[in-house]
Amino acid sequence: MRIVFMGTPDFSVSALDALVEAGHEIAAVYSQPPRPAGRGKKPRPSPVQARAEALGLEVRHPVSLKGEEAQAAFAALGADLAVVVAYGLILPQAVLDAPRLGCVNIHASLLPRWRGAAPIQRAIMEGDAETGVCIMRMEAGLDTGPVLLREATPIGAEDTAATLHDRLSAMGARMVVEAAAALADGTAVEEVQPEAGVTYAAKIDKAEAKIDWTRTAAEVDRLVRGLSPFPGAWFEHDGARIKALLTEVVGGEGAGTGAPGETLDDALTVACGTGAVRILRLQRAGKGAMDAADALRGLPIPRGATLG
Repeated sequence: MRIVFMGTPDFSVSALDALVEAGHEIAAVYSQPPRPAGRGKKPRPSPVQARAEALGLEVRHPVSLKGEEAQAAFAALGADLAVVVAYGLILPQAVLDAPRLGCVNIHASLLPRWRGAAPIQRAIMEGDAETGVCIMRMEAGLDTGPVLLREATPIGAEDTAATLHDRLSAMGARMVVEAAAALADGTAVEEVQPEAGVTYAAKIDKAEAKIDWTRTAAEVDRLVRGLSPFPGAWFEHDGARIKALLTEVVGGEGAGTGAPGETLDDALTVACGTGAVRILRLQRAGKGAMDAADALRGLPIPRGATLG
């Protein structure tokens, strides 16, 4: 088929590659405009733009699709289908209606749970046992369209936003190729989302990232894993902000006799409101991520310290 691909971050790249490998013609790639990045703040193309250019594909990055000119340019591509993966712009109805078979979206949750911006992080932070990917027909509402395909994957005790991101990205790439084939031959079955069970995955607010040690050990652990590696759950020690990138709940929920935030040993086991967590991986400001054991050699945090 002739497909318009619309995506921006790393999560979207594997889907673009899969559609190209499946033999589809990519009429154009839409991505967010280059943003200032790095120390020099030079404009840096998105991961999707960089990959598309490497594949020799046309890349467009309008700041909006609301204008008649942008909509006419999109319609002129004569696409059979548009595939949207974390693009970052709202698609007006005229854009949704332009491709012959409409627009489909790869969404990283088991809809209707976790509609919205941060489904991977929210699923971990809320302690969901599983998540997955849905291939959804797009309509005007926020992730409300009927689902063509869905597939679940368990959320393990060591899963972080990063590990789940990579797993769901690969799943979505495989599934969207299957969905495109079903749409092309007319065998696609669309399942209307139920009204029950709707939740919204709000964008992560920076204020959420500070660790509240009065929460239970399980809640602290889920916060850390859900925000790892970005933006990173953080605490303070001796005036320095330190990100915790991986933790584990230790000794059961009754473990630890210290006050919340107190270190219980020299290995960064920290008391919580109930139970305790051990910090396994961390990142100090201006430094790379390190295993906690290595980091503690240069910055000891002894037993009895209080983490803010």
